[in-house]
Amino acid sequence: MKTRPPLLDLENITMLRGGRPVLNGLSFRIGVGENVAILGPNGSGKSSLLKLLTRELYPVSRDTTFRLRILGKDRWELFDLRRHLGIVSMDLQAEFARECSGWEAVVSGFFSSVGLWDTHRVTPEMERKAWRVLARLEVEHLANRLMTEMSSGEARRILLGRALIHDPEALVLDEPTTSLDLRLVRELRQTMRMLARSGTALILVTHAIEEVIPEIRRVILLREGRVFKDGPKEKVLTAGNLSDLYRMKVRLEEGDGCYHVR
Repeated sequence: MKTRPPLLDLENITMLRGGRPVLNGLSFRIGVGENVAILGPNGSGKSSLLKLLTRELYPVSRDTTFRLRILGKDRWELFDLRRHLGIVSMDLQAEFARECSGWEAVVSGFFSSVGLWDTHRVTPEMERKAWRVLARLEVEHLANRLMTEMSSGEARRILLGRALIHDPEALVLDEPTTSLDLRLVRELRQTMRMLARSGTALILVTHAIEEVIPEIRRVILLREGRVFKDGPKEKVLTAGNLSDLYRMKVRLEEGDGCYHVR
């Protein structure tokens, strides 16, 4: 059987913003089907990595070569890429702060648009798929509600549905529980666990250790635009590593595959 190329294959990636390196020789690989958390403090390069994956920003070539491949390809049409890599980011949620229903937001994933336009032709199969996704996430009751009338947690689950509309290889989740209260954090974590157990790979990009669900087995720590530590969760998520990463004394508690900082 032919081995599939890595989902993400980055080597020696450098990115500048304002003349300053925000990614500085970043290198890692993530295989198809892996559930991975990418953690780091503010300024570690997490946001720049997301913009790299969404093709909003591009690496720079200095004196050395670099590699950026997704599923073995270094060039993608953005529309095709979204069929393989579903991205749910804080920037995307801000774009959807408009009078667009939950159902329209989910269906717009077929067109890579923010909401539906008059030129979009929604087929019966698209309609059926959208309702299946809403049911899978248990948010059918949000279908007719405007995005501007939803809580942050409700809007985030709708955007999860939009990202899932193509059954992508993996979901990339940017700080998924930010601004959610305790109940909504628990509900979203349960949704993430359900997706991981059903075969949708998760790549979690966050600064919050508490977001790392038990199904995530590998953790990559970022510091100053490069990999600080990379390996199995139980070896990487240690009080010593996190104290070095955040440059402060960290106490870590673990139970049933979940981690909490004290």
